[in-house]
Amino acid sequence: MTETPTAGLPRLNEPAPDFSAKTTHGEKKLSDYRGQWLVLFSHPADFTPVCTTEFIAFAKAYPAFRKLGTELLGLSIDSNYAHIAWARAIKDKFGIEIPFPIIEDLSMRVAHAYGMIQPGASDTSAVRATFIIDDKGVLRAMVYYPMSNGRSIPEFLRLVAALQTSDKHGVATPEGWQPGDRVIVPPPQTTAAAEQRMHEGYECADWFFCTKTL
Repeated sequence: MTETPTAGLPRLNEPAPDFSAKTTHGEKKLSDYRGQWLVLFSHPADFTPVCTTEFIAFAKAYPAFRKLGTELLGLSIDSNYAHIAWARAIKDKFGIEIPFPIIEDLSMRVAHAYGMIQPGASDTSAVRATFIIDDKGVLRAMVYYPMSNGRSIPEFLRLVAALQTSDKHGVATPEGWQPGDRVIVPPPQTTAAAEQRMHEGYECADWFFCTKTL
């Protein structure tokens, strides 16, 4: 009896699992995206209604992702022919062109490497998993959704912008942060620094909670 290959979930702040795969835009490797950010996302199946709404939303948001130096890459356990036919159907029925590649993963090799197959939720299809990989190939965020409920694409735009802001300015971002909002200054690490913090010109509720504008 042959067991289905399994793999642990990839881990944040470590190199994202490498891959080379056939896509609707030709062969793609993770290294092709070095120097830019990547949102890699899986969907359960082509020609399904929830996935169709997500792909339409990703396609509409594609210019906004590009402004953040970010590319999109889809994946499902379907053939390249099915991907092409589905993308053509979306263009024909909804007037939306899918501008990004979709990985053919019939072997489920990429899906298993990224923990997209979730026993108990789906044994033969990838769940709605989303991975944000930075310009150095490091996995920075991952979000999983159940089969029955679609993702909010604006949240991934917000998250990419937040991660890039944290990297650039050495700050954290609060709940619901949007570009232009105040950011959180890292808390002081010594009693002396805590005493000084209240006099450094930030807007502080207490020594551990200070914000500033960028």
